[in-house]
Amino acid sequence: MKKIKVLNLSIDNLSIGELLEKLDLNGGIVFTPNVDHLIKLQKDFDFYKAYNIADYKVCDGQILLNSSKFLGVPIQEKISGSDLLPRFCQYHQNNENTKIFLLGAAEGVAKKAQEIINRKMGRELIVAAHSPSFGFDKNDKECLEIVDMINNSGANVLVIGVGAPKQEKWVYQYKEKLKNIKIVLAVGAAIDFIAGHKKRCPKWMSEAGLETPYRLLSEPRRLWRRYLIEDPPFFGLILKQKLNVYKNPFYLQEKFIKECFEG
Repeated sequence: MKKIKVLNLSIDNLSIGELLEKLDLNGGIVFTPNVDHLIKLQKDFDFYKAYNIADYKVCDGQILLNSSKFLGVPIQEKISGSDLLPRFCQYHQNNENTKIFLLGAAEGVAKKAQEIINRKMGRELIVAAHSPSFGFDKNDKECLEIVDMINNSGANVLVIGVGAPKQEKWVYQYKEKLKNIKIVLAVGAAIDFIAGHKKRCPKWMSEAGLETPYRLLSEPRRLWRRYLIEDPPFFGLILKQKLNVYKNPFYLQEKFIKECFEG
């Protein structure tokens, strides 16, 4: 199956190689849903609308991968933002037409990631990098300044890593103003990982489904509520889908919008 329905989201059933080839040919916006995103997509209609502009939504997380198997429609590969960014850079290492703008992480971190990537690639693949202020998404003036930075950089790829739902909503709001951007990758903490600002979960733990406890132990103050209170209801929702009793909480809103446009 080309698309796998998990709750109210259709996930593209692609390998990372297939995704990179499609982006090379057609461009597009890539979001990487995980359990936390799926929970937010049950409550936040603006996030839900933002998600629907993505051309590609790929599985980020072993729990989501295992859930698709439980539903009987297995997703072939986990493609996290932290895997996608380095693979994308490698894929375009010798493509002089690919120029990337990094947007995200704490002050100075994106610049450090830019230096590391360019050194590894042996060329200026990342043409510019910027770490916005913490509440930048609520400041239209700052957002428009960032749009100008991106437009003036010569970049045709935007890599944004400011966390969900902030990064997806920002892309939704400003994508039409990004004149030269053909590809958008929303990659979460990938910029932090490349810069060494945060330590990534070891691969064996991620594949064993232990990324959640690893991250909780790494950042307990920031993540305890998400992992211990907000995300566990996901398993009950998946069971509802398995039993064919799950309903999209935004069904009526979607129906109303569709009827308005058709009318």
